[in-house]
Amino acid sequence: MERQELMQNIVKILDSKKAADIKALEITDLTVVADYFIIATGTSGTHIRSLADEVEEAIKKLGAEPKSVEGRTTGWILLDYGTIIVHIFTPDQRELFNLEHLWADAKEIELSNIISE
Repeated sequence: MERQELMQNIVKILDSKKAADIKALEITDLTVVADYFIIATGTSGTHIRSLADEVEEAIKKLGAEPKSVEGRTTGWILLDYGTIIVHIFTPDQRELFNLEHLWADAKEIELSNIISE
């Protein structure tokens, strides 16, 4: 699956499961770690685990599996799809780590055509 399509599918899945404040940052020119970060917030530890499980399950059906999954028992779950890294936070952990600020030089991808209002 092409990286742009993968990114859009992940965003749609997160949106459909009521993730809040979904952002996609293009980091291609800033690091070799990945091309995109997708950042989303769940309402609780249970919700972020559910979001991560749903992304993993739905994307597996489309033919891609994460290289690794970290933080299943914390307030920050990371799914590494190689070119795309998905960060799913509880509200307090998102505020604490503030990835948007750390990666302020990244280009934010417009998602209004992908997510529901």
